[in-house]
Amino acid sequence: MNCRNNCGACCIAPSISSPIPGMPNGKPGGMACIHLSDDFQCLIYDHPDRPAVCNDFKAELDICGTSREEALVLLGKLEGGYNPGADV
Repeated sequence: MNCRNNCGACCIAPSISSPIPGMPNGKPGGMACIHLSDDFQCLIYDHPDRPAVCNDFKAELDICGTSREEALVLLGKLEGGYNPGADV
């Protein structure tokens, strides 16, 4: 599966504990990465300092579902209960 355009769920739902450029402490689950554009694209996708966890993420139907909304729910459940309707 390829990432879908205008999704960005993987940049919002999961927590990231490793440093991200401009976010030295990573980010909590449910918070959008500061490098997520208005059209839900990663602005540091090819940057060498992009976290390994981001580089290693692979879109899969079980994790990303069939829509951005479903991806937020599925990734939120994996994160431990993040509620995507609360702040996205």
